Amino acid sequence: MVAVHAHPDDESITMGATLARYAAIGVPVTLVTATLGEQGELMYGRCGGLDADHADQLGGYRLAELERACRAMGIGDRRMLGGLGCFRDSGMAGEPSAAHPRAFIGAQTGGPRHGEAVAALAHVLDELRPRAVLSYDATGGYGHPDHIAAHDVTVAAFAHYVARAVPACRLLEVVRPRAAVRDALERLWAGPLPEVFERPALDELGTLVGEAEWDIGIPVGPWAAARRAAMAAHATQLTVWAGSVDGFALTNLKAQPLLPVEYFRMLSGPPVPPGATDLMAGM
Repeated sequence: MVAVHAHPDDESITMGATLARYAAIGVPVTLVTATLGEQGELMYGRCGGLDADHADQLGGYRLAELERACRAMGIGDRRMLGGLGCFRDSGMAGEPSAAHPRAFIGAQTGGPRHGEAVAALAHVLDELRPRAVLSYDATGGYGHPDHIAAHDVTVAAFAHYVARAVPACRLLEVVRPRAAVRDALERLWAGPLPEVFERPALDELGTLVGEAEWDIGIPVGPWAAARRAAMAAHATQLTVWAGSVDGFALTNLKAQPLLPVEYFRMLSGPPVPPGATDLMAGM
């Protein structure tokens, strides 16, 4: 299994329980991260002097956070796309940092570094021969340029990979159903929170899909603690807590629920049996 992400912390937030589950049952799991998250904002100003506007050393610090998160999930194979420092965090849409020559936004479809990024990921897939490749949907989950680039690169590299004589493989994108997020948000706010956070509107929580727009649901169950531990490793970026509904907040201090199921939609590969709770069901 190969999971492709844009920045340190994305893997833990979006699919931390899923990655921990497969690692725990002995499936080889490889995490490919495109950038070091150099443009990240800082939770409560932690390590504030390291950010891109000061020492510009946040990327190295976040690499250490990523290593701790991988240990929490049981992931032993962690790679940087193209090698350490090949691509840089572009920042949010419209920020000047996107003009940096190494900005990962350049790996979007049609961008000047798309081919380079695709070749780098295709090389990893050819080496590992995974049965499942995971990343974001076409919106990147909430429109971040680097998430969109990760989606574009993954789709193109997957096409190169399966064009060869390889084992059956699925390309899956992580999604969040609107109904599940709405219900979890209501339950989160019905209980006590560890700190005073702002309550976000449902439409502030990124791309949400309809009930018929996902194929596989992975119950978090016994891997909830591993997901929380992996997220907690990214302390410069977020805070996370346990409760009747686990929750977290990013640097905008808006409390969000962690869903009890991680949902995936298949983009390509063998048909998924109805009600599947395994990314490789029916393969």
